[in-house]
Amino acid sequence: MARFFHFKSLEEIRTACRTLRAEIGFREDIEPLFRPIQIGPIRVGNRLCIQPMEGCDGTSDGKPDNLTFRRFERFGAGGAKLIWGEATAVVPEGRANPRQLLLNDANASAIERLLRLCRQAHRQAMGSDDDLLVGLQLTHSGRYSQPKPWPVRHDPLLDPLTVVDRSTGRTMDAEYPLLGDDDLKRLEERYIAAAVLAWRIGFQFVDLKQCHSYLLNELLGARSRTGLYGGSFENRTRFVRNVLAGIRQAAPGLLVATRLNVFDGVPFRQIERAKQLAAAGHAPLGWGVAADDPMKPDLDEPLRWIGEMRRLGVVLVNVTVGNPYASPHLLRPFEYPPPDGYDPPEHPLLGVARHFAVTAEVQRAFPDLALVGSGYSYLQEFWPYAGADNVAEGRTTFVGIGRAALAQPDFARRLLHEGRLDRRRVCRTFSYCTALMRAKDHPLGQYPTGCPPFDKEIYGGIWDELRKRR
Repeated sequence: MARFFHFKSLEEIRTACRTLRAEIGFREDIEPLFRPIQIGPIRVGNRLCIQPMEGCDGTSDGKPDNLTFRRFERFGAGGAKLIWGEATAVVPEGRANPRQLLLNDANASAIERLLRLCRQAHRQAMGSDDDLLVGLQLTHSGRYSQPKPWPVRHDPLLDPLTVVDRSTGRTMDAEYPLLGDDDLKRLEERYIAAAVLAWRIGFQFVDLKQCHSYLLNELLGARSRTGLYGGSFENRTRFVRNVLAGIRQAAPGLLVATRLNVFDGVPFRQIERAKQLAAAGHAPLGWGVAADDPMKPDLDEPLRWIGEMRRLGVVLVNVTVGNPYASPHLLRPFEYPPPDGYDPPEHPLLGVARHFAVTAEVQRAFPDLALVGSGYSYLQEFWPYAGADNVAEGRTTFVGIGRAALAQPDFARRLLHEGRLDRRRVCRTFSYCTALMRAKDHPLGQYPTGCPPFDKEIYGGIWDELRKRR
């Protein structure tokens, strides 16, 4: 396949963007990244955010393990002032893998230790953590739960891709039972209880995860579902509205955020099928998807929902798109696909520009709402200049760094003190981290994920072990 990233200078990447008509700006002065901003009672010290990324390295009962502690210590010491803790399940059956974190009474003290270690490392590296904001992402993986999926709607594109039971290999069909309304009502209580627990152990905010085709995101697009949680916009947003009201009553000092898909897209390998369904008048195939063109974002409902959530107390929104299992090029523009992936169907700079465009549209609609923008890692050593431009021009509030933080967790300190990244440790979007996430043939049912090329001390050996098993 063709390799796309060959840029050696800002001028080269600017020229490529102009040629592709990819609207990405680059500002050589990165000062905007270090402007403080007020979020609730916290004056956050810079505009750099560590995105929520699962390490898949917890214990079998959902506690953080050695690699989890190591990762959060490195993130804390790295200098970013917004650390968005990774996906943590609210019930055991909602975990996406057998090593995902789980927040309950039994695990609370271990997760509290994780938070203390992160903040301590930040104080040691930066002198103070008074301007550090740390939260935890609360999730239920819905149809991507392991070992059994828990969908809330039938989807003609995703159902055939979702395995019901590894022991049988049977795939989902129209007869597969959905989570019922009573199940969802009980799950609302689990979200509220988890949020209260996160607050009590010291997290300043929780994220109600509404993205990447997990349960709360799938509810937003549940037009074909009947009952209290499907059909109308009011019903499809009922779950999160109820949870927000419960959190406001039970944990009045807790800030609430959400990582929100504003555009689901459709599975890459089913684009033609999606177009056929759209032409036949099928309802929009997801959330934020145009009815007449499933590859085109339609932000009418996402913007309406963000406005409602803001009135209900949400103070921070992390904007994202796509499905990591079915359309990873939308979510994570890449140079090299993971083993279960596909070659990029577009120049990855166009994917980055799409991220920036939808985030800018949200920020224009809500100029005083704190937003985190995504999609930066593909830009490699040039992402700080794009981030500075987006912040300075009011297209986003924070610059969210995902995979690149695994390769270089101290990126914020490097930018602060050196004015540039360490080029020897810049993420090249090789997709090793995604390949590890997809690898299940481990004694614990899941390989831990990290950056084998640039964190060889730990993940080089893990990668070698995985290769020997293949």
